[in-house]
Amino acid sequence: MAKEKPGTIQVKSFADHHVITQPNPLRKVLLRVPESDLDDPVGRAEKALAGLSGEFKTWMAIEADRLSAAHAVILRDGFTVDNREELFRAAHDIKGDAATFGFPSAGAAAESLCRIIEHAPDLDQVPPELITHHINAIQAIVRERTKLDTAATASKLSKQLRGVADEFLLKVNRDRPEHLEAILAPSIVPAE
Repeated sequence: MAKEKPGTIQVKSFADHHVITQPNPLRKVLLRVPESDLDDPVGRAEKALAGLSGEFKTWMAIEADRLSAAHAVILRDGFTVDNREELFRAAHDIKGDAATFGFPSAGAAAESLCRIIEHAPDLDQVPPELITHHINAIQAIVRERTKLDTAATASKLSKQLRGVADEFLLKVNRDRPEHLEAILAPSIVPAE
């Protein structure tokens, strides 16, 4: 049995153009609500986030500890495929969560670490202290974020780490032009 066809298309002709209007079947299912019952989904989301905000520091501490644990495994066992992936996932999760949780500088440092993991041709050739400095910076930013005057220091530290990481990546990728464009791209992490 064929579906009932929606209303017909209307064509209004003018001297220099035509206006074609087709029926809108969604009007049948549209629910009109009085002005007094309007919902504010953004307001509800902000209220929900405010209710959760007391947990943000704890969640970031858990993520930072996960990153440190992944790094400890690499120091013990070296860069296996699984160890590399866990370090990258831990840093990537921090990069994604940090701004929402109120730690944008930790996100910037985590992004820099992700870039090292992603673009270094051989992670065993990355100076170990470069990775350690990133992890220590993330740990310090998460731990000290509640203290006054730490935001400027954290931002400066993240920028310096990014600069050192970029300098290293440019040097080791000078013969790999497909990586240079990504290395030179600006940060995608929200700034403070």
